Amino acid sequence: MDPTTTTTTSSSATNSVVSGEGGSVTDSSGKTSSSSSSTTTTAARSSMIDSLRGCGLSGIRIDKEELRCRILIPEYIRLAMRRAINSKDVSAGVESAAAQEVHTPPVAPMVVFINSRSGGRHGPELMLRLQQLMSEEQVFDLSDVKPNEFVRYGLACLEQLASVGDSCVKEIRDRLRVVVAGGDGSVGWVLGCLGELHKESRTPVPPVAVIPLGTGNDLSRSFGWGGSFPFAWKSAVKRSLQKASIGTVSRLDSWHVSITMPAGEAMELPHSLKSTGECTLDQGFLLAGRLPEKVTCYDGVFYNYFSIGMDAQVAYGFHTLRNEKPYLAQGPVANKLIYSGYSCTQGWFFTPCVSDPSLRGLNNILRIHIKKINSSEWEQIRVPSNVRSIVALNLHSYASGRHPWGNLRPEYLEKKGFVEANADDGLLEIFGLKHGWHASFVMVELISAKHIAQAAAIRFEVRGGEWKQSFMQTDGEPWRQPLDKEYSTFVEIKRVPFQSLMIRGE
Repeated sequence: MDPTTTTTTSSSATNSVVSGEGGSVTDSSGKTSSSSSSTTTTAARSSMIDSLRGCGLSGIRIDKEELRCRILIPEYIRLAMRRAINSKDVSAGVESAAAQEVHTPPVAPMVVFINSRSGGRHGPELMLRLQQLMSEEQVFDLSDVKPNEFVRYGLACLEQLASVGDSCVKEIRDRLRVVVAGGDGSVGWVLGCLGELHKESRTPVPPVAVIPLGTGNDLSRSFGWGGSFPFAWKSAVKRSLQKASIGTVSRLDSWHVSITMPAGEAMELPHSLKSTGECTLDQGFLLAGRLPEKVTCYDGVFYNYFSIGMDAQVAYGFHTLRNEKPYLAQGPVANKLIYSGYSCTQGWFFTPCVSDPSLRGLNNILRIHIKKINSSEWEQIRVPSNVRSIVALNLHSYASGRHPWGNLRPEYLEKKGFVEANADDGLLEIFGLKHGWHASFVMVELISAKHIAQAAAIRFEVRGGEWKQSFMQTDGEPWRQPLDKEYSTFVEIKRVPFQSLMIRGE
């Protein structure tokens, strides 16, 4: 799935608001939640506040020329960078660069990647606005220039120019910041490509800011950029660039996912996964299931969540529907309405009432092993019999800003052996959702999700039998995972040894 053609959608159909009578509900963490009407009012107020903040209504006028001075890269440098990318030849950019005079590097040189097909009809307009505020050469449409091309040719051009003594270019390379205008899929795509710089020892790695154009925008929410681009977006563009130029930098854990499955099964890969000839399955303990002599391996990176079960099944169906009928993708609101309606047709809300094997709990097909932090030993954990979706979550924001793990009390954390969750703590929070109704109440924070474990590494073993396939997703990119009747499929998740850098928007 190409993130340049889709808008990232959160993992479950839990964007629907579940209303009910007033009263309180005590959840599994011992917290007492407010009534649904109070929750809905609070959510609406929070959404409005986020929108107003995004508009930059702080009373401070941002001068366009002052902003340009902060972020505009000298012309000879940006032209050389573009020429290297367009020709896919670093030397072409280096040879064309010839400074006519000594230049002072900008304080916060910046490039923007924009998914112009996100944000409904505003995507192309936003791209033009960004080009006016910066320059055409500093704004990259993801449908034309891929972030890996920017890393391989654009940044390499800067590095070669710096190596021959151009001090202005060296300062720009060291200070460079990246803005991604798009959904979580686009942000993750750029982060993954920038992460390759660590492997090649090409530091520093530029930090990333976000202009949220997707549907879920959970990465954006987690770092203070809001859940959507505001209604007064034209006046907010300068504010976003200003924040990106001065914002503090935070760290974000990245997670490597590898899939090992019997060879021969055809699988339509999402953008987040790549085929690899080398399997990285940890052989630290004896596998319960058998592996055939020939296996196929895939790997990828995610930043927010991995999930398996019915929420991924609904997401897969929705993405397939939208790819077949792209005219339905008219923006975040339309996406959420269609997503919620589609989820009702897939049985997600009616699994307690049916006995179809495809809707039974995951304990029929799944084994889970985890490693706890600072431990090298794998231990098996029980899969609750009534859960139909299991999520391994890194951020506090999931399914368009919800926090299903919850803000747990210290005594509950101590009782369960958990620690407070953070995006850079080296841990994933694993929780379960029973069905659509349960998920809806979780997402409006009337109850907590089914807390299962915290883990520094996870291994899912998926068995076949009467199941011919399962559904999985990472950061809003779902796929259909074929299963073999005789051999197991293994999904292993472990933390990437380096962290990504995110600019905060508060």
